[in-house]
Amino acid sequence: MAIIEVSGLRKRYGGRPVVDGVTFSVDEGEIFGILGPNGAGKTTTVECVEGLRVPDEGQIRVGGLDPLADRREVTELLGAQLQQSALQPKITVREALELYASFYRRPAAWQPLVERLGLAERLDVRFGKLSGGQQQRLFIALALIGNPRVVVLDELTTGLDPHGRRETWQLIEEVRDSGVTVLLVTHFMEEAQRLCDRVAVIDRGRVAALDTPDGLIGRSAASTVISFVPSRPLSDDELAGLPLVRWDRRKDDRLVIEGDDASVNAVIALLARQRITVRQLRVTDATLDDAYLGLTAHAKES
Repeated sequence: MAIIEVSGLRKRYGGRPVVDGVTFSVDEGEIFGILGPNGAGKTTTVECVEGLRVPDEGQIRVGGLDPLADRREVTELLGAQLQQSALQPKITVREALELYASFYRRPAAWQPLVERLGLAERLDVRFGKLSGGQQQRLFIALALIGNPRVVVLDELTTGLDPHGRRETWQLIEEVRDSGVTVLLVTHFMEEAQRLCDRVAVIDRGRVAALDTPDGLIGRSAASTVISFVPSRPLSDDELAGLPLVRWDRRKDDRLVIEGDDASVNAVIALLARQRITVRQLRVTDATLDDAYLGLTAHAKES
């Protein structure tokens, strides 16, 4: 069953549409991802869901409730980590947890929460002294302290190193496994592909695609990516005669070709005919990154 329902959502600033008819639903118990270029309307959309912005048009329901008309009730069932989150540098982890717990009628016991998030040894450390990863863990704890049914995480792993990002991914999976629905806004395709049950790509204020990560990849024009460094450059005319989707020449003379199984066979045949040897040959399946680039190709041009 859907715990979040968004229908015909519109929001304008200065007469310019930022969100233009967005419609989607989030099923209870899933991790639902929202992707899109900068300025596509992702954060405005989730801020409307959270009740932080007033839509110009459309309907939003969270657990059957209106985030504006039923603000108090929605606050109890929805936790949020905002895109730009910060606390007073001198507040300790313990003080922050106790403060946020006081906002709710039935807060979670924060002691087991900090144990699970690896913050038990940092309770008396000031926020300004925490590492980036520890701060993100604290924001997850604060988003969960109200015992929500839904948590919204907006660009949670931005600024983290790869190790910290993967640790945070594991935490998000644990949050979902505990029964909390996750609405995840992210720029990282690898993150969405690993975590999300379904993904909505928002582009120019509209939903350009909505599917599982595998479904989006399957809809991509290119299902296979071939890359190699040839012993001599291949001309555009030679490449144009092959059944390819597109190609790209990289600075290190690497040629990256997007196509399908027929493209792989055609490239190998061409190399053999021209007696071209290759280095660092890689043939991989397309990724969510490839599908996303195809859906938002105009963003690079504009």
